Amino acid sequence: MSLFRKRYNRSFSITKPAEDHAGPKDILSVALAENLQRVKETLGGSDDIIIREFLIGKGANVKTAIIYTEGLIDAQSIEHSILGSLLFHLRDIDISIEESPLEKLKESVLTVSDIQELTEYGRLFSLLLSGHVICLLDGYQRGFAIGMKGGKDRGVTEATVENTVRGPKEAYSENLRTNTALLRRKINDQHLWFETRSIGNVTKTKVSIAYIKGIANQKIVEEVRKRLDQIDVDSILETGYVEELIQDETYTPFPTIFHTERPDVTAANLLEGRVAIFVDGTPNALLVPSLFVQFFQTADDYYQRADITTLLRILRFIGFYIALLGPSFYIAITTFHQEMLPTPLLVNLAAQREGVPFPAFVEALLMEVTFEILREAGVRMPKTIGQAVSIVGTLVIGTAAVDAGIVSAAMVIVVAITAISSFIVSSFNLAIAVRMLRFIFMGLAASFGLFGLIVGLIALALHLCSLRSFGIPYMSPFAPFIQEDQKDAIFRMPHWGLFSRPRLINQKNVRREHTASPKPRRRN
Repeated sequence: MSLFRKRYNRSFSITKPAEDHAGPKDILSVALAENLQRVKETLGGSDDIIIREFLIGKGANVKTAIIYTEGLIDAQSIEHSILGSLLFHLRDIDISIEESPLEKLKESVLTVSDIQELTEYGRLFSLLLSGHVICLLDGYQRGFAIGMKGGKDRGVTEATVENTVRGPKEAYSENLRTNTALLRRKINDQHLWFETRSIGNVTKTKVSIAYIKGIANQKIVEEVRKRLDQIDVDSILETGYVEELIQDETYTPFPTIFHTERPDVTAANLLEGRVAIFVDGTPNALLVPSLFVQFFQTADDYYQRADITTLLRILRFIGFYIALLGPSFYIAITTFHQEMLPTPLLVNLAAQREGVPFPAFVEALLMEVTFEILREAGVRMPKTIGQAVSIVGTLVIGTAAVDAGIVSAAMVIVVAITAISSFIVSSFNLAIAVRMLRFIFMGLAASFGLFGLIVGLIALALHLCSLRSFGIPYMSPFAPFIQEDQKDAIFRMPHWGLFSRPRLINQKNVRREHTASPKPRRRN
């Protein structure tokens, strides 16, 4: 049976444009002036494109030029490694009589390791705009692209979204090579492979996939390559672009691709057999395939003891159900099934709702919409006042609404508990899905009571079981049920018990160890 069913039916064009705006098949001219004029015309005379012309060789008889994009290269390295080598090391060498002057420059003059030969304008512009220094000589129909990528970036900082109590604090930055280097530091193995390609007809964004050869399922790696190669768009500015273009399912609120800002999380997932996708300019990595249970796991789960981790995971699942069903369950009970409540509680709730003019559904809807507006306002406002506005606004509006008799105090408590529970879900994408589905369940509860909730839960379970992430069932290891993988699902076994990788994700190199380690015994 094929691992991948025909569930990925994107309508992307897989035919890449044969030429870009500059005409990539045009050959460089012998005349340096013509080449420089072509560069200026094609790039519109942009002032961030620096052209430095000078003379080299004995008697300064060969006209030379270097071209680079300001801000994308290390300017000091140009002075020492390129200009210094060309101007001073060639003072006594007559370049014009050399049989292969370009080869001499490459082999014995330039003191840089990344040197690529150029013969076409298309490749010249591609490398120039990606942080290379272009070196051209008058009278020669070839040139060099010298790797001098640099410039300023944010650097490695502390994780801001996936906070942990224990463990490393470093997070990815916007520089692709910085991110791959952080991953290399975590996995010091020759089987960690990176494959980089340019995606985006205009932006030509560098996208790199990372996997561990021998651990990753080769069919999944091939599927990732295939889906990335099918993307034909103008721009890729963030991992969200790639996520939408390669995901299995479009019409679902649940995320089927996991993203993280932490190198240690990426390393742990690669060791399970997953594939990571990096996008230049984005401080996140995508991980595929992704499972539903994966969105309830955090890095702290593996830095704490197994019993503590198990308790915290159970709390996250409880919080998930409260965030999803809290208001709807209250609406169903108070509207259709009052006999399920103890008499004192029922009398208390009836007394609270005596002056409220709206039914429970309208109450919940007003409070939920208000809270969502406050939460979004807190996110979009400056950090110095965003949190204050959210907290004060919630307290003031909730208290004022109860005093005005618009909503009952019990409804404010239910909505508050629901909101707090939604923050327990470790994944922001999954929390958004819960927020969306909450309104649907509220409508079902207001219309049909607990019967509507049960039907909605059955439909939700069927939908979740129908999802796949790169050919892997989304609800694995629950559906299909895999007993071996239950050791790291809701419950987490101690590290000595995590001796195998997930079955469906990794079908080749399943065992983490050559032999299963026994449970450590206490010394006498």
